[in-house]
Amino acid sequence: MKFSCNQQTLSKALNTVSKAVTSKTTIPILKGILLQATKEGKLILSASDLDLSIEKTIDGVHVEEEGSAVVLSKLFTDIIRKLPNEEILIERQDENIAIKTPRSEFVVVGLPSEEFPNIGDIKEFEKLSIDKEIFKSMIRKSVFCASVDESKGIITGVLIELEENSIRVAALDGFRMAVITEEMKNEESKKIIIPAKILQDIYKIIAELEEEESLTFVLGDKKAVIMLENVKIMLRLLNGEFIKYKDIIPKENKCVIKAARVELFESIERAALLSKEGKNNLIKLSTSENSLTITSRSDEGTVREETRIEREGEDIEIGFNSKYLLDVLKVLDEEEIVLEMNTSVKPCLIKPVSGESFKYLVLPVRISAGQ
Repeated sequence: MKFSCNQQTLSKALNTVSKAVTSKTTIPILKGILLQATKEGKLILSASDLDLSIEKTIDGVHVEEEGSAVVLSKLFTDIIRKLPNEEILIERQDENIAIKTPRSEFVVVGLPSEEFPNIGDIKEFEKLSIDKEIFKSMIRKSVFCASVDESKGIITGVLIELEENSIRVAALDGFRMAVITEEMKNEESKKIIIPAKILQDIYKIIAELEEEESLTFVLGDKKAVIMLENVKIMLRLLNGEFIKYKDIIPKENKCVIKAARVELFESIERAALLSKEGKNNLIKLSTSENSLTITSRSDEGTVREETRIEREGEDIEIGFNSKYLLDVLKVLDEEEIVLEMNTSVKPCLIKPVSGESFKYLVLPVRISAGQ
């Protein structure tokens, strides 16, 4: 193997595929990136942690000798990143890999390419095309609600639900839930569950791609592939039955609030400065006619914020973990939002003023005397 490639092009490609490299493994080959130089002038970079595999192709590479090699991801990526923006010559020398520029030369130990896992393809069940920006938005607005506790099983994943005229994603962790819906024509109904951690990596990859307008999902039984022009992402799906999230959404409410999102966010953010010093990031919301009072207290002091609202129904006094409310409010784009509440111990539903594009549930925190 012997080829030359532009430093910036190679560095960006390494940044993409390295998202599939894990440091938490006892298998040395999984800490590496497979380089394959082809006679057609392509360089294919691959990485895998067995749950997530990423393949990136660079066109227009000057290949003097085709072949393959595996390099240790962190070391190789760091070297390429630090080199100047010029042509880099990379050559396999027996078990080693030489990296050369006019003023620098590294020789690093390679790993046997035949030991690298075969990423392969999947038996295709369904293929669909999704607008890149819509998919990014749906991930951003939902993934933070998935559980990070590996012992929680299926809710460490995000449900993607395809129906005839819509695509919906749902995520929950036992304290909050997100349901995001977009219009989309689908040939058939299907549900898949993607681990939230993998979905976060996919979001970063998609965000770095400037020219792509859409991506293609190839859905299999236990795996799925996301196809872009020069990137292929293969991921493991979670098996099991997702929580019946529709049954959790409240059917009635006694207090309905319409509020300006940014104003509400900023008020809660200020109140959270003291809530962080207390327990559970606790803030208290109290309504009175067309005013919402947000309070918090800790050993360091107290805070009181007031914001204007439109209220229908009964007044309410309810406590929340401020982080859970802020996480929701900061990913939304709407100028106004609606909060529906029933009692101080039942979840709050956050939704748009009109339409069904999002629904969030946030569980309250019990308020003890003196809080």
